[in-house]
Amino acid sequence: MSLWEFANPRRFMAFTDRWMPVALVLSAICLVVGLIWGFFFTPDDFRQGSTVKIIYLHVPSAMMAINAWVMMLVASLIWLIRRHHVSALAARAAAPVGVTFTLIALFTGAIWGQPMWGTWWAWEPRLTSFLILFLFYLGYVALWEAIEDPDTAADLTSILCLVGSVFALLSRYAVNFWNQGLHQGATLSLDAEENISDVFYFPLLVCIAGFILLFVGLVFMRTRTEIRARRLHALELRERMRDA
Repeated sequence: MSLWEFANPRRFMAFTDRWMPVALVLSAICLVVGLIWGFFFTPDDFRQGSTVKIIYLHVPSAMMAINAWVMMLVASLIWLIRRHHVSALAARAAAPVGVTFTLIALFTGAIWGQPMWGTWWAWEPRLTSFLILFLFYLGYVALWEAIEDPDTAADLTSILCLVGSVFALLSRYAVNFWNQGLHQGATLSLDAEENISDVFYFPLLVCIAGFILLFVGLVFMRTRTEIRARRLHALELRERMRDA
């Protein structure tokens, strides 16, 4: 099966009709298991105490906030190059989900940072770039709503997505670029000394899987809604032309 087959709205709808419920159910299972395991069956950290358990919400949401923008970037490039409407609608559908993940990451980061840094917010590289990414998300959503012609809106939002991708990368690698930042290094790392202990690692992986599946399920759901809205808009235009 070729990826380009999903550019056909009917095939996309048929595929997601089968797999969207699967993704959402598996997401619910992973999140329930991962969060209960992480919050109730893991010990306190010897440095951060029980505060460290916020990682089960903060790390997955931060990862998905960035990866959601990357998904939007790929979909936007497909629209600009191949002019497949489903890709543009998928990017539009992913944006509000990305906004939500970014908000979760910002709030949980503040809750985590306050006892560690003594402040709810610090203008350090990763936090600042993440806030800018959040503003790009809002701008992206607002631009779609502000332009009536869907193809023009898809073109302009795709360009905005390309620009915002710089800050998606900065928010991911800011700690590596600027060593003076307060934010800690990577929670998940191939370096055994930097990577978190297995007692936190495995429930965190389950939570990450839950967030990924939740993102997939929600994007499928919202893209299906966007396709139906596009069809309804086309029918309304046809009726207006017929009446005229």
